[in-house]
Amino acid sequence: MSKKAFIFDLDGVVVDTAKFHFVAWQKLAAELGIAFAEAENEQLKGVSRVRSLEKILAWGNKTIDQETFDRKLIQKNEEYLEMVETLTQDDILPGVHDFLLRLRESEQPIALGSASKNARPILKKLGIHDLFDAIVDGTDVSKAKPDPEVFLKACDLLDMPSKNAIVFEDSISGVQAANNAGMISIGLGEVKNLSEADEVFESFLEMPANYQEQLLNKTK
Repeated sequence: MSKKAFIFDLDGVVVDTAKFHFVAWQKLAAELGIAFAEAENEQLKGVSRVRSLEKILAWGNKTIDQETFDRKLIQKNEEYLEMVETLTQDDILPGVHDFLLRLRESEQPIALGSASKNARPILKKLGIHDLFDAIVDGTDVSKAKPDPEVFLKACDLLDMPSKNAIVFEDSISGVQAANNAGMISIGLGEVKNLSEADEVFESFLEMPANYQEQLLNKTK
């Protein structure tokens, strides 16, 4: 069995914390007098906290000084982390834990590649931190997806070439980042949102066992 670098995004792939982001961003936007709904939240998937606030301000045609900007970022993160504290292993998305264990048993290298600066504490809350050989999050990169920096760094840490990497993503920017790095991109969600991915499945439960086996020998 050949070795592959299996790289997972966090939000929307391993766990659904998007709902926490949505609640926190919606509250912040309301305080600024800006409308914020699910459509806007979808556009923030895979986007850094700083860039997310910039986009929200642009949507509302608002400007704030740097001190207020920084304070709002801290406020949003604190409210998000309060909700993260409620996470347990039961919050891991269906099929993910079993797939990670299967990769571990096959001695396949596993990495996390996420824009979240809270990736490590979230994985610990979920009880799966030790299943990852490498973790690259928002504290380790300077370029946001669709730039492939986060996935390329993951490959470096795993000592694997990018052509042997398989990325699991739920956002179009993440899929584009994987494609830009010459990696296999597996979209998790709706085909209409992830049409640029090499393959799309609604969830890990919808990914056939024989396809999972094929991934071990698949190349771009």
